[in-house]
Amino acid sequence: MTSAHTDPAHLPQSYGSRAALLIADVDGDPWGSVRPSLYETARVLSFAPWLSGHERRLAWLRQQQHPDGSWGEGPAPYRLLPTLSVVEALLSALRFDTAPGAGRERLAAATAAGLAALRNLPPTGPWPDTAAIEILVPSLVAQINEHLDQQEFGALPPLGPWSRGFRLPLPNGFRHTLPDQIAQRCRSAGSVPEKLHHTYEGIARLPHAEVALPGGLFGSSPAATAAWVAAAPGSVAGRDQAVTELTAVARRYDGLFPEAAPISVFERLWVAAALAGPGLPHTCRATVRSWAGQIYDPAGVRGAPGLMPDADDTAMAVLVAALAGEPRDPAPLSAFETGTNYDCYVGEDTGSATANAHALQALGAYLRFQPAAAVVHRPRMNLVRDWLLAQQQPEGAWPDKWHASPYYATSRCVTALAREGHPRTRDAIRSAADWVLETQRNDGSWGIWDGTAEETAYAVNILLRADDLIRQPHSTDALDRAETALLAASHTPGHRHPALWHDKTLYAPEAMVQAEVTAALELLRTRHR
Repeated sequence: MTSAHTDPAHLPQSYGSRAALLIADVDGDPWGSVRPSLYETARVLSFAPWLSGHERRLAWLRQQQHPDGSWGEGPAPYRLLPTLSVVEALLSALRFDTAPGAGRERLAAATAAGLAALRNLPPTGPWPDTAAIEILVPSLVAQINEHLDQQEFGALPPLGPWSRGFRLPLPNGFRHTLPDQIAQRCRSAGSVPEKLHHTYEGIARLPHAEVALPGGLFGSSPAATAAWVAAAPGSVAGRDQAVTELTAVARRYDGLFPEAAPISVFERLWVAAALAGPGLPHTCRATVRSWAGQIYDPAGVRGAPGLMPDADDTAMAVLVAALAGEPRDPAPLSAFETGTNYDCYVGEDTGSATANAHALQALGAYLRFQPAAAVVHRPRMNLVRDWLLAQQQPEGAWPDKWHASPYYATSRCVTALAREGHPRTRDAIRSAADWVLETQRNDGSWGIWDGTAEETAYAVNILLRADDLIRQPHSTDALDRAETALLAASHTPGHRHPALWHDKTLYAPEAMVQAEVTAALELLRTRHR
């Protein structure tokens, strides 16, 4: 949530002043600047209708519905999960009579429109690679069909002439048995693995998870925490604490819930790294050093108290410490080593280009302070470099599972590879820059769906990095046009950055995006010197 201090229309001209204000805003907010999530808010509404603010959540969900009946941001495949989540929550409210009487007809109409939108979604996707979508979608479809089965018993108001006997089909590519299979494995093991805590609501029909709460939300997720509370016996240890945590998050977000809370570790690391691109202003160094000291953990860094340690946050903690002039040992990254690269977390299914790019960048930054450590880290860096090169797509871009846009991943990979000085990295960077030049929009911006300030900032970074190594034809004109586009976006009052980041659904970490845009504008300004 951008404050008046970080609203571009009110920012001073000095980069140091802009960066300092953004750092101060981030430092003063222990939660992180991210908007409420339709998916999470609907899950809490369904699992915890007794929680204060229930009517506020019902009204807000109905207000967010699109004219076509769907919910969510991005193209149609991205709307599958949020629409399923809201439809299930509204059906639950109608079935169990937790909706206010005067609003039942409006909720029934919204539910019917949502079901119609689900029927009209493209049945084959392709579906986005968001967190645990393979578990959450079949789980919600099963719950929706359970509600719909109650129509014949009068437990639901009329939803339309077509709805009697209707059952929502499972979209292609999903297995309806997967949530129960995972639940059965957890029963057999006697616990829920930490990897599943963040998306626990997808398997919440299993007996209550015998896990200790970490001093925050279960799995850092409001939805998972509400599901944990719903499955918990009334006297179980930690239940009151979980309710207290949910209430605190709701208070911060005016009765609603974000995708994860808090995101302060993730936010502080990414903001600091972005602002260090043009050079970290002196006025920011003390705060960033404090962040780095608090976040770095020899056992590996967790993005939030309820999450597993991961290579991405660990690498960024090492990188930011080095950028702030107080290097930290990258030894914690060794827990995530595979034969060729780094897993983002132990038990990962698909690798992340950006996590590996951050690890390569972090190791390189550390070696600039400790060159003797190259004998330990250089062989691993060479493996990661080669793995990253192998992930590049033929057109020159890199994809990644943590972001919808290839401009983010490509910017991260180019930044990491630019310091490697290997002949193959020059070719890869040239290919990436060619792709960027070919995909610029007529207004000077870049974007996977529409032109955005965020993706334009990433594209600018790619071209500037490429220009440091190879003089790229036409890059000067492209960068001039990009600067015009970024300045126009930065002077638009109330400009809202689209949601492009992957968790369970799309979200927008506002301060992180603003840091990228602010840094890109400074890099564009200083290239004229």
